[in-house]
Amino acid sequence: MKERILVGMSGGVDSSVAAQLLQEAGYDVTGMTMRLKPRRMLSEAEAAAVEREAADAAAVCVKLGIDHVAPDFSAEFERLVIEPFIASYKRGETPNPCFLCNQTVKFGLMLDWASAHGFDKIATGHYAQIVCENGRYLLKKSPAKKDQSYFLSGLTPHQLSRTRIPLARMPKEEARARAEALGLPVAQKPDSQEICFIPSNDYVAFLERFGGELPGAGDFVSPEGAVLGRHSGIYRYTIGQRKGLGIAFGEPRFVTRIDAGRNTVTLGRDADRYTRTVHVRDVNLILYDTLTEPVTVEAKVRYAAKPDRALLTPTGAGTAVLEFENPQRAVTPGQIAAFYVGDYVLGSGIIDS
Repeated sequence: MKERILVGMSGGVDSSVAAQLLQEAGYDVTGMTMRLKPRRMLSEAEAAAVEREAADAAAVCVKLGIDHVAPDFSAEFERLVIEPFIASYKRGETPNPCFLCNQTVKFGLMLDWASAHGFDKIATGHYAQIVCENGRYLLKKSPAKKDQSYFLSGLTPHQLSRTRIPLARMPKEEARARAEALGLPVAQKPDSQEICFIPSNDYVAFLERFGGELPGAGDFVSPEGAVLGRHSGIYRYTIGQRKGLGIAFGEPRFVTRIDAGRNTVTLGRDADRYTRTVHVRDVNLILYDTLTEPVTVEAKVRYAAKPDRALLTPTGAGTAVLEFENPQRAVTPGQIAAFYVGDYVLGSGIIDS
């Protein structure tokens, strides 16, 4: 009997090719498009775009001759991703909702749904590698330029054991060429570059519409505490920001700290943006069950950052500290620090404020 695999299909190239590769490998494949965006948060045009995504995925499934399902998880998505996203901004952080969605929705709710409906595993169109060594499922970087192991560093060995990632080592260009050769209707579809529930990446407008009571105006301050002017709400700023401050100086100034308790935004000079010490919370481990002593890793504090050598030291239940050999620029609370040992993902943590 063929192994049944449920493939998360967004209506894009990567997930479409992933489904085809699994079908070609002999699996019994079904495509799933998760309806995640709450209807009350969508304009008519945005709602129509959601339907087009589902229709694109369904069209690929028809082309491949596989079934397609599109269950509504919008209430759960709002609770698990959108509400924490809003709460994080109110704390003066800059969250990473895609990371949280992978943890709780794509590899959480989807996996639960798959198990309840008789599927053996799930699959996605991510670029990363899952390996099993000594009975433990581990995550490794993809050699492809589009390696997405950073976004998957919050997964557990159990989640990885129930997952297939067919594009593990495939360059993006090859995936698109394969889609074209197969005549898949999404072959020329561009990659999405924005948070799925934030139209045009305008997170401020989203927060002001759906965030409830938001922090009000407060003081811009210097690193020494001197008042420099007034800001219009801490949720409007992120660490490292220079433009759009609404205040001018004779030299460049950057957001270097956001203090929700005092409702202040600190503006420092270029040198103030750098730090060697990074505290993390909600630590997730993949390579080990526990971390009892310091370990040397390569870590990166944002997706686009180059991994840098650091000492990772546990400090308590789910907390740790990274001491980098080289200062890191604009380390941002709420973002993800991913830890690597060679090509293996040791795990990750949320950068603490």
